[in-house]
Amino acid sequence: MSSLEQAIAAVNRSSKIVVVAGAGISTDSRIPDFRGPNGVWTKNPGAEKSATIQSYVQDPEVRRTAWRNRLDSPVWSAEPNRGHEALVALEKRRKLHTLITQNIDGLHHLAGNNPDLLVEIHGSVREVMCLSCPYRAPMVRALHRVRAGEEDPDCPDCGGLLKSATISFGQGLVAADLERAQAAADSCDLMLCVGSTLSVYPIANVVPIAKVAGATIIILNGSETEMDGLADFVLRGSISEILPQLVGGAAAAPN
Repeated sequence: MSSLEQAIAAVNRSSKIVVVAGAGISTDSRIPDFRGPNGVWTKNPGAEKSATIQSYVQDPEVRRTAWRNRLDSPVWSAEPNRGHEALVALEKRRKLHTLITQNIDGLHHLAGNNPDLLVEIHGSVREVMCLSCPYRAPMVRALHRVRAGEEDPDCPDCGGLLKSATISFGQGLVAADLERAQAAADSCDLMLCVGSTLSVYPIANVVPIAKVAGATIIILNGSETEMDGLADFVLRGSISEILPQLVGGAAAAPN
């Protein structure tokens, strides 16, 4: 029996699965990842530095560049791929307990996963928030102002700085989201990590939490991860091809 066949059997035996999804699940939707061989930050380490909250707050040019980049982001034309659809199929099998996503692209929502099962641990680019007051709104409102000529739109309520409702380097995670993710890891019978190098903390800690709790660990990624040594099964290859087979969704189709 192959590793994939054994992993499929483990999924079939499980009833409380927690999925940790990273940028690799969205690459087939033409959204580049960050730390893979062709990742945004692998090719341009300086871009990672500009993603800090300190740079965003202190440097108007960083903000102006961020707004220009948001206008042309591939997120707005991206559609869910077979990997996202496979996780919807897992939910329909009533096996998905929690989907913890590190992605900010909103494609799990578009694919049809129940928002109540979803933890967007790094926030969502599809909303905008104020750094000074509770203002929050759909991102399209701010982008409309940028297209109209505002290079660095401010908060319409208080005049504060606006940014995407995502967690930048230097910002803490939402405590309730982190607590929910850790509690799910501690209670699941299988953890499936998909498309993540599992190198961003503290969320990467959910893997050892699940392992200590006795869960089966399956890692599916295109390259090595920092948690491969904890996994019961490590699968390499195309997520959009392998994941549908693994979770019992539609048969994989060639790219």
